[in-house]
Amino acid sequence: MTGPEPRVERLLREHAPQVLGAVMRRYRDFAASEDAVQEALMAAAQQWPREGVPDNPRGWLIQVASRRMVDAVRSETARRQRESVAALEIGQVVAAASVESAPDQDETLILLFMCCHPALTAPSAIALTLRAVGGLTTAQIANAFLVPEATMAQRISRAKQTIKGSGVPFQLPTAKDRAERLSAALHVLYLIFNEGYTTSVGAGLQRLDMASEAIRLTRSVYELMPGDAEVAGLLALMLLTDARRLARTGPNGELVPLPEQDRSHWDRSQIAEGVALLTATLARGSVGQYQLQAAVAAVHDEAARHEDTDWPQILALYSLLERMSDNPIVTLNRAIALAMVQGPAAGLELLASLAADGRLANSHRLDAVRGHLLELAGQSPAAVSAYQAAANRTTNTAERNYLLTRAATLRESQSEATLDRD
Repeated sequence: MTGPEPRVERLLREHAPQVLGAVMRRYRDFAASEDAVQEALMAAAQQWPREGVPDNPRGWLIQVASRRMVDAVRSETARRQRESVAALEIGQVVAAASVESAPDQDETLILLFMCCHPALTAPSAIALTLRAVGGLTTAQIANAFLVPEATMAQRISRAKQTIKGSGVPFQLPTAKDRAERLSAALHVLYLIFNEGYTTSVGAGLQRLDMASEAIRLTRSVYELMPGDAEVAGLLALMLLTDARRLARTGPNGELVPLPEQDRSHWDRSQIAEGVALLTATLARGSVGQYQLQAAVAAVHDEAARHEDTDWPQILALYSLLERMSDNPIVTLNRAIALAMVQGPAAGLELLASLAADGRLANSHRLDAVRGHLLELAGQSPAAVSAYQAAANRTTNTAERNYLLTRAATLRESQSEATLDRD
């Protein structure tokens, strides 16, 4: 069975978190609301390509999901409280009538903070929000956390039950509550953006709708909390990174690595906005993880050519970041910077210390970086093996094709060198 047409698929992705937020606000049951919204999305995927997209896609989805909720409650309560069904049916009518009653209310932002409720552990809050707000599959979330899919499924299920039992109201939290939930909320937005910028599964390199939604939501959080340095830092990081989007793929969707990108295609207005945000927040004196990552992105973006990149500065920033966080990906990035400053042998030595880190056991990134550094060191046979190992692990087709192309190019160079010697 083929999926919905691209325009329909884009609309469904765009509206899914908004619809879930609306249904949650009215019916207060996270798990049941999510099930109802999924059914509405499946109905839309079947009907809209045949019958056309309705004038109000969001309202259509909310009404269909509301009917599913009513049907579910009718089946559940028929034996006990038939009057509750009538109440929900009235609620459905009210819901349908109020679809446009609060156009200024960002239900996705409310859903974001609700999922980051302090009743949940930080990992559970982040996982639940990625599922509800980001629209990521359980497999994609497990990949982001470097844990098995079954483990992540259990974590998300428990989080839903905790939210249901907490009785948390569906509304924007107070300023005090926002501050308590902010760290988890920012981490969620960061992961949603990363998944959109380089999707973990699929044929395309990027999911532009997901990256754009992460930027939009981060802007909304920044408007709520303009004085928070890390909110500004995260928004700057997203803008500075997303500015390279058009140059990251070739005419056939193939991956173009940073050194080979046409920098004239970078979005200079986004770079200017990101640098301005970063400069203002660094002037406040406090420095956090997102600000440091944004600073790395700014150094890349401000270099006219790849050869002009200030690698010593990037290495210093990653060293600071590594001291702040226990994240093997940061160390992986520091290895690249170290190789550019001190030579590939130094980077490869740092990578050797990462090999024992179980969190990277199933990730293609370690082998991909190893292949790159081995290639820089002139160790082509070993680089080919590393690139092939990385290609076998990645589930993104564009990344796999790039890695296999690098391996094939090096093999061809080896063959030509052998012929020349003969």
